[in-house]
Parts: sequence; structure tokens; C-alpha cells
Amino acid sequence: MEVLAATVREVGLSSGLDVVGITDAGPFLSARHDLEERKSKGLHAGMCFTFGSPERSTDPGISLPGARSLIVGARFYGDRGGMQPRHGHCGVDESGKSGEPMALGGGEPSASGRVAQYSWRDQYSLVRRGLTCIGEALSASGYTGLVLVDDNRLVDKPAAVRAGIGFFGKNTLLLVPGRGSRFVIGSVVTDAALPLDEQRVDRGCGSCTRCMTACPTGALIAPGVLDARRCLAWLLQAPGPFPLEHRAALERRVYGCDACQDACPVNRRADRDDGQVPVSRDAAQVADRGDEQVVDLEWIIGASDEEILARFSRWYIPRRQARYVRRNALVALGNSHGAPSRVTGRALLRALADPDPLIQEHAVWAARRLGRQDLLSTVARSAPRRMERTPGARQADPGTG
Repeated sequence: MEVLAATVREVGLSSGLDVVGITDAGPFLSARHDLEERKSKGLHAGMCFTFGSPERSTDPGISLPGARSLIVGARFYGDRGGMQPRHGHCGVDESGKSGEPMALGGGEPSASGRVAQYSWRDQYSLVRRGLTCIGEALSASGYTGLVLVDDNRLVDKPAAVRAGIGFFGKNTLLLVPGRGSRFVIGSVVTDAALPLDEQRVDRGCGSCTRCMTACPTGALIAPGVLDARRCLAWLLQAPGPFPLEHRAALERRVYGCDACQDACPVNRRADRDDGQVPVSRDAAQVADRGDEQVVDLEWIIGASDEEILARFSRWYIPRRQARYVRRNALVALGNSHGAPSRVTGRALLRALADPDPLIQEHAVWAARRLGRQDLLSTVARSAPRRMERTPGARQADPGTG
């Protein structure tokens, strides 16, 4: 088994993973307790994922009966700064890039929205690729390997902590000593009884609370405790209207939030104690060609459902309904003070005329926030005339606007 353990490590590292750890596949009892407690308090904000079935998500043996080991892999998505080269499928050099950028390089476009760094490109597919290669190596040796990446069947961060890859930061994320939290992680559950990594990372954040104070909405209510009802990253993925009380704090975010990670000293400078490689102080300086750091809000508001879902297929979009991406774009547009009025005007007029009440409501908010009462008046005057021209439409009272 020592040879097989060495093999899966080598395969994982040569296939695009930056860290590989091996641990046992026993239940995560502490993680289950945390999930159930936070769910009972409503801190999950209706989020399903691992909260949906804590018993299943904290017991690898339910997903793979006879599970003996977990092989956990992590891939760094920040500044690689001298780290090992990128690799593709099972050791083949990676040359593929994501689609052409909507906006990159020499400055953001007018009325642009921001995207969290982990989703500039499809990082999870790259982690899955490396773990799939490990699964193939296990299969070649006569064992089963179940790949779980961004999957509600397994709590991935507790698995990474047990495997000795890192520790829980006060922002609830996995922190790898010297490299920070800009990692995506996944696991392979296997029936092979592999030698385990006994060493655990016993470091912590100490007295630092910068991530907690940096959160725009105060969602980190205690060290390592997140109230998802205030978390911008979750609210951008939740169905329904975007909470009115958090719209201004969203600023120009359209997908994800990096505030707590950007404030973390481990992400801002290297922890050189272990000779690890520093991360970038400015993540935007290290984007690969094809990474989508910003998006054009006017394009999102005017694009078809099919275009939005195809362009952002790597994103989690509630119920796969493009209306929620438009909703996010409208809140970001409402926070885009200084953008050319012709751009915001075109986008808002289109959204104000949208038949979807969700889009209309967020467009009205954005127009008022930008002081575009003229647009609201224009739409109000034209609404009755549009109704009259629409066959079978209910006649509106001209006095109601």
C-alpha cells in the first residue's frame, strides 16, 4: 500500500493538483454536529448542499460502502509565483483556456461587475480532472475510487483539515500555511486502505480578526461561524429578490465575494516559515488569458437566457434561471455611480420594460439609486400605451402609472 499511496500522490501532483493528502474515511462527527446546530439556528439561510443531509455529507461510507481512505486534493488559483507548472489530464501539459474574456486587461469596461477570483475560470473542472486521474490509478490497482468535487455528499473542508492540508480560518475557509485560502478542493473516496498522513496542521489565525471586520455585512458573527443570511456570496446564489438591506454593500459584485480573503494577511503576503511560496498582493495582476475578472452589466441585462447560461455555465445559478444573473447585474448597476449615463440608461430602460416582476423591481431600485427618475417617468408614461398595443392585455389605469 505504500507504493500505491506514493503512486496516487505522484499522479495527482502531475495532473494539476498542488497538494495531496491521505486520511481515513471515518465519519466527521464534529462537522455533523456543526451542520445540525447551524441549521437549527437558521444560519444556513435555506442553503441545501451539505446542510441538506448532514448524516450523508459527513459519512463517506454512505456514498461508497466499504470506504477506507480519503485522498484529498487542492489546487491553488492565486498567483502561482514559481509553483509547479500547470498540468492537464493525467500529466499532459495543460494548454486549454476558458472562453474569450468579456472584459480584461487595460481597464474595466464602463458599468462593469466584479467576479470572485475562484470563478474567473472553471477551477473545479481542473480539480476534478486531477482527482479523476487518481481514481483511474486506483482502478488499475483493483480498487474503487469515487471522485467528489463540489459535491453535497462530502464536507470537503473538514476532509482537507483531517488530511493535514490546512486549518480552518476565522472566515470558515481552509487556510494552507504559507499559501493562504485561494484553493479549490475535492476528494476521492476509496476502499483501498492507504497509509494515512498523521501530521495535522496545528496553526490558527491567532488574534487576527481582519477577515471578520472586512466582511461588508458582518456575516462572520464569530470566529469560524458564518451567518449565510448576510453573506453576499451566498445571497448572489440564492433565489428570490436580493435583500434590500444588503444591496448597497454588494457594490459591483455579480458573483462571489473576496472581501474576507483579500483582507487575510496569509493571502496578502507569504508565510515563509515553511518555505512556502508567497501569494500575490494583487490577484488581478496574475490572471491567465481567458480568465473573466469583470463582466459587462449592460450585456448581461440585454442577453438572452441561453446566452447567459452558456457564458456562465461554471457558475451556480439558482434553478438555472438567467433572471437571477440579471438581478445581480441590476444591483451592481445601481451601485455603478460614475458609469456613463448612456450605458446605464440603455440597460435600465431595457430592464424596466422587462415583463419579469423580479427584473422590474431591481431595475426600479437601481434607477432610483442612480437618480434616474427620468427613466422611471418615461417608462410610466409608455406603460399604458404598450398595454393597449398588446393583444389580450389587461387595460391599465392611466392614472396609476
